[in-house]
Formats: sequence, C-alpha cells, structure tokens
Amino acid sequence: MAIERKSDIYQNVFFREATMQICGSLDVQSFLHKSFVYIKEALDLPADYVSIIYYSADIRRLIIMAVANEDGSVLVNDSVAVPKDKHQYIISDNRSADAVITDSLEDHPVAGLWVAKGYTNDTAQISLRLEIKGAYIGAVNFCSKGKNEFTQAHVEMLSLLKEPFSIAVSNVIVYQELLEAKGALQEDNQLLQNELRMASGGEIVGKDRGMWGVMEKVYQVAPLSNSVLLLGETGTGKELVANTIHNLSDRKDMPFIKVNCGAIPETLIDSELFGHEKGAFTGAFFRKQGRFERAQKGTLFLDEVGELKPDAQIRLLRVLQEKEIERVGGDTPIKVDVRIIAATHRNLLKRVEDGQFREDLYYRLNVFPIVIPPLRDRKLDIPLLVQHFIAKKTLDMGIDKIPPLSVESHEQLLAYSWPGNVRELENAVERALILCKGAPLTFPDLDTSPRSTPRKVDPPNDALHSKASFESALDLDAVMVDHILNVLKITRGKVHGKDGAAAILNVNPSTLRNKMKKLKIPFGRNTLKRN
Repeated sequence: MAIERKSDIYQNVFFREATMQICGSLDVQSFLHKSFVYIKEALDLPADYVSIIYYSADIRRLIIMAVANEDGSVLVNDSVAVPKDKHQYIISDNRSADAVITDSLEDHPVAGLWVAKGYTNDTAQISLRLEIKGAYIGAVNFCSKGKNEFTQAHVEMLSLLKEPFSIAVSNVIVYQELLEAKGALQEDNQLLQNELRMASGGEIVGKDRGMWGVMEKVYQVAPLSNSVLLLGETGTGKELVANTIHNLSDRKDMPFIKVNCGAIPETLIDSELFGHEKGAFTGAFFRKQGRFERAQKGTLFLDEVGELKPDAQIRLLRVLQEKEIERVGGDTPIKVDVRIIAATHRNLLKRVEDGQFREDLYYRLNVFPIVIPPLRDRKLDIPLLVQHFIAKKTLDMGIDKIPPLSVESHEQLLAYSWPGNVRELENAVERALILCKGAPLTFPDLDTSPRSTPRKVDPPNDALHSKASFESALDLDAVMVDHILNVLKITRGKVHGKDGAAAILNVNPSTLRNKMKKLKIPFGRNTLKRN
C-alpha cells in the first residue's frame, strides 16, 4: 500500500508524537511496542513486526535487543558474529541512505548474516541505520511478510526517526551499564561497611572462650592460601569467621567478595560467578565481570555452597582445578588468583552419599574444615554476646541509657536452646530493647520449658561433630553442666588457681568441686574427654 509525501506540518506532528513514544521509557520492550503501534497506524505501514539490533563493535557482534508487534514485545536471546569485511561495511559512511528497503534479505550485506544463521528470507524490511556521533550502533528493522509493499514515502517518514531511535537505544545501553555499575558499587560499599565493622568492633565475641577452638584454627590457616570450609548451623557467624580469615591473611588489602549460592537463580549463577560478554543472553547489552574476576588477588566467600546445582558444581570444580574462568559467551580463558572460603549449614558428606553434591568438589573445598559450634554449645559466651548486642543496638536505635537485664533474664537466656544461634540472640535483644521502654530487659517469648526441644539438625561433619554437640540442655542441671564444661575446656581441666575454672566462674574452688561431683563431671584431663 503506497502513501503520498506528507506535508511539512504532518511530518512535524508525526515526528513529535513518535519521538514521545520512542523516548518515553528506558525499557526497550515498552518503547518499542508503543512506538510500533503508533508508527504503523500513523503511516498505514504494512509491517508485521519491528526489531532493534544493537552492534557491539568491540566484539563485532550484532545483538537482537527486542522484537515487537501489535500485541506486545519480547526480549530476544540471539546474536551473530560480523566478519571483518562486513564490519568495515557497517562502520563506513559509504551508503546511499539512512533508511533502505530490502526485499531479499540474503542479498543485504548485514541482513544476510541472519539468513545464513537460519532466519527466514521470506521477509521484506525497511532498515533504519542508527548512529551516535557518527558511529554506527545498530538498526531498527520494520519487517513485512509481504514483498514490494514498502515505498520510498515510507522510507522518507521513517528516516525522520533516526535520531530519536538512536538516542533511545543509546540510553538503554547506558542505563543498563549504570545499573550494573550501581550494583557493583553497592557491593563494594557493602564490602567497605563490613571492613569498617570489623575494624570498629566487628570482632568475634567469645574468641577467648567458647570460640577459642575455632580461632586456633583460624590463626593456623589465615596466613596461607588454602581453601577453607566453614561448617555450622545457620546463624553461627560463618561470614564473620570468613571475614576474619581474610583480614588476617596477606590478601587483606584486596577484595573480599561474598556470593550467596542459595540466593542466585540457577539461570544466572554462571553470569554472577564468571561474568558474561555482550550478547551472551537476553538483556546482556554489555560486558560484565563476575565475582571471580572482582575477587582477583583477594578472597571469594561462597556462602551456602551446598545449595549449588549439579551443573554449577561442575563449572566451579573446573575453576578450582584450572585456576581460570571463561565469561559466559566468551572463549578466552582468564587466569584468576582467588582464595576460596566456602560455608554451609548442610551435611555435605551426606549430600555426597545421596548424589546431591559432587565428591571431587567436596574434597577440593574440604582442604581445611572449621566447625563453628552452635550457641547452645558455647553458653559461656551468651552473657558477653548479650552485652555486645545491647551496646550495639542501643547505639543504632539512638537509646541514650543502656537498660539493665532483669533478674530472671540471665538464667532464661542460658536455659533457652537458641535454634537460630547468634542471629536469633541478636534479634531477641533488639526486640527486647523495642519493648522495654527504659525498663529492665525481659525475654517473655523465649520458651525454655522441657517440651520445647531444639530442632534436630544434621551435624556438618560426622567426623568432627558428635551427636551430643547438637543436642541442647532440657533442664537447669544440664545447662550448668554445659556451662562448667565450656569453662573447663578453656582452662584445659584446671579448677584451682588464678587461671582456673573457679576463678572464671567467680566461685570457691571447693564449691565448684562439690558441684562437679553432684553433676558427675569428671576432674582433670578426663574432663576434656567428656562429650
């Protein structure tokens, strides 16, 4: 269907209205659909659909950004490589017009690349060349399933939209790059916040008491570059331990990058870990560095590594073996020097036996395992943790006067099983501060009755954790046994003297020995064999 040349007034109206549709959104799907519907109606354009092609000159690939028809639009996951001779044609100024009618796509120097890839040739198109500052950035292709329906009058009107479409596509690319930069900046900011927190008191509470065994291993492995596997229930502080290992290592001035393996969709895990090239998949309009590249010369913390899907486990194993990655959509190996610290609350050995986790990957990660005990097994640290969280939360909440603990709260906190561990304790303190309104802190929602048995969990490693270490006390005597045993572990079984358990517990040595006899706690080295 032919149209006659429009008047200057009509052209101005058309240009203004079309520009509003084209430049009205940074969402390529949205503006492409809206502008196509308007253009098709305004020009009575015999087009069945429209596509936007973006050209990435640095990798010499044409990338289909989106396709739209009257019913809607979709992002498209496809691209095609541009040979060197076609690249020169694309970037050159040797062309007759900005908009060109093509009735046989295979004869067109650029459209023919898509036909060669398998796209249909039974389509005619008007291709509108897009440029920014004279540099080719892509094209908008109005396509028709019929032949010989486009006219020079259509070409003339569509040529008016070269600049709006060029600006819109350029803005989409810049916007996506800004989003990526913002995400990276937020991650870097979080990294700095973590480092500041570590430098200003984000230390491990109980490192000289209930966590002394953990810290002993941390000090042993931190100066090295070996992989570390942190095992323990949720909320025990695995990330804090990982951060401590990093800060005590020679890599402390390099990045500490965290990846929550259980929070990343399976379809994006490769891109997040290894990065991607432009055009690698739908919406990949720019090159992105993955977490491995960002952690170069530093530490990569793989939290909840037990949640990785089988395919991701294979690719991670290859990286650990070869010390190199490939970006998604790329074919150039990139050497990486990254220390791996992995963490999980899962029983990885059991998952290996069940076929849910690769045995070879398990042994790659399990070079130096560190088991972080649950809070119920380090109750000596609870008073220290409570005071730490009270001081921290009162500062965060702007409370001028630090409230005291109520008389009954101390025994209540020790008697509770803490299935959520340190994270649950922190939340309980914050909740109590909100409710107390200046009065002594109480914890009425902590159920310490015998029937409130703690949840059963698989030990992280059967060889390192006994069954008893995962069972909480059900009565006050059991709590006292745990408390005394934890102190005796610190003193290596010593009861009397300046550094003995009695001095730490602030009781007379004779009183402590009598209590130990009553509770059937052995003396001396036999104490350390208990459990």
